[in-house]
Amino acid sequence: MKLTKTVWATAVASTLLVASLSAHAQSKKELVQKLIDMQQSSLENTARGLTENPARQLVAAAQQVIVQGVPEDKREATAKQVDAEIKKYLDAANPIVRASTIKQSQASVAPLLEEKFTDDELKQLVTMLDSHVLKKYQGLLPEMSKALVDKVVADARPQVDPKLQAAQTNIRTILDKATGGKLSQQQPQQQPAAAKPKAK
Repeated sequence: MKLTKTVWATAVASTLLVASLSAHAQSKKELVQKLIDMQQSSLENTARGLTENPARQLVAAAQQVIVQGVPEDKREATAKQVDAEIKKYLDAANPIVRASTIKQSQASVAPLLEEKFTDDELKQLVTMLDSHVLKKYQGLLPEMSKALVDKVVADARPQVDPKLQAAQTNIRTILDKATGGKLSQQQPQQQPAAAKPKAK
């Protein structure tokens, strides 16, 4: 009889332990999911950046070709066609990359959070990220960043601009030399100075 009670007690204890561990794991998974849900806008910004970076490169490359190779009377129409293609790309790619980012956050971010943080740390993190003060601070970040950038640009520009111009000039000279003078040939030729009237 004692043996039966011991076996039964052990079985019940094991079952309770497994249930407790399962609830613990589920609780942790829920906390991780809550953190990922709270970071939704950040994930979407990441997705948008991944989609827009190649678009910016396409625009920059297209602008260079338009300026250098398209007749002036066709530039505006060509630019509008390029803009339409860029918009078409963004409209098609944004939802794909957004969905992939959200899906992959479950596969890559969630396991890291589960592994690196304890339940208590996850709870603290959720509390911190859900804080009204933190949200207010994060909402102010773009304004603070712009204020800082404006001040830095105004303060540093007089010293930096000459260095940037020197670098541009030197790079153009290097490239012009490497291309056998092709860059300097593309520059508009200076008008010859007006002939001076002959002395009588």
